[in-house]
Amino acid sequence: MEVDYIIVGCGLAGIAFCEQLRQNNKSFVVFDNSSQHSSTVAAGLYNPVILKRFTEVWRAQEQLDIALPYYKSLESLLSKKLDYKSSIYRRFSSIEEQNEWFSAADKPALEPYLSTKIVKNTNVSIDAPFGFGEVLHTGRIDTNVLIDSYRLFLEDNNRLHKELFKYEDLILDGQEIKYNTISASHIVFSEGFGILKNPYFKNLPLSGTKGEILTIKAPDLKLDYILKSSAFLVPLGDDLYSVGATYNWDDKTNSTTIEAKEELVSKLKKFMTCSFEVVNQVAGIRPTVKDRRPLVGSHNNYNNVFVLNGLGTRGVMIAPYVAQQLFNHIEKDESLEPEINISRFN
Repeated sequence: MEVDYIIVGCGLAGIAFCEQLRQNNKSFVVFDNSSQHSSTVAAGLYNPVILKRFTEVWRAQEQLDIALPYYKSLESLLSKKLDYKSSIYRRFSSIEEQNEWFSAADKPALEPYLSTKIVKNTNVSIDAPFGFGEVLHTGRIDTNVLIDSYRLFLEDNNRLHKELFKYEDLILDGQEIKYNTISASHIVFSEGFGILKNPYFKNLPLSGTKGEILTIKAPDLKLDYILKSSAFLVPLGDDLYSVGATYNWDDKTNSTTIEAKEELVSKLKKFMTCSFEVVNQVAGIRPTVKDRRPLVGSHNNYNNVFVLNGLGTRGVMIAPYVAQQLFNHIEKDESLEPEINISRFN
């Protein structure tokens, strides 16, 4: 079997690159054994503002300009609703925070995203005496539906191999790549945290940050916006809400922990007054990089072996952007942005 590309990994990065290939009539196969969980435990938010410090996300507008049409096209392809548009309300804890918000809203880069009208709290189940700041052009992508549906799409088109990719079976012979019965011109590794076992890219500075998210049922909450306070609270429908997320830099397992559950419940109780029940908890390792930029580029010794990784905590926004960058780099010989090129670590 001959293809243009082998892709290893079917998370947000791998899917975004598959779509670049599909829309440009390139043939490909995907290897994925569902061992990595960072995409499926993501809250799936797209939000151009870092709400802890009221600063703009790197390349926010460029990312949104590519991401929003991309998810719309995926909804059409998969016949699934993926994009749930919703304002994000940032809960103010003081007058000082309100003032910081207004200062940030004056900055040209943030002015399109930060409403200058303070939203008064009318929800009896939320404690917010200082009100909220509204972030515009935000929403949630249902990453679980996206990944499950896309894997089925690949299966239906005989493009998915649900198995562990064995690096020792990969033969790199000049310009041709061979893996068992498959010959390819290029291979792209998008394995998330799993890349630390990849002999071609294991020395990249991908540290990994464990995150855990709860799903709660709160019939009295009646929240119709995404709330950011000491934790994120995201409406899922049917009185269910996603609560997240934790950050653990030491634990590299996908196991859920009592400590993370207690941390999130404690944060929730600081601003939510109604009763709730925890109905689910998930954990995964985010592929984070020390400089908070993705890892994109080619191997030092093999110019047809590539990496697309390190999307961190904002994979929903950044995946379509970096996938397009990598495709244009390979197929059109365009230079990668220095900030994402793995050559910055050489």
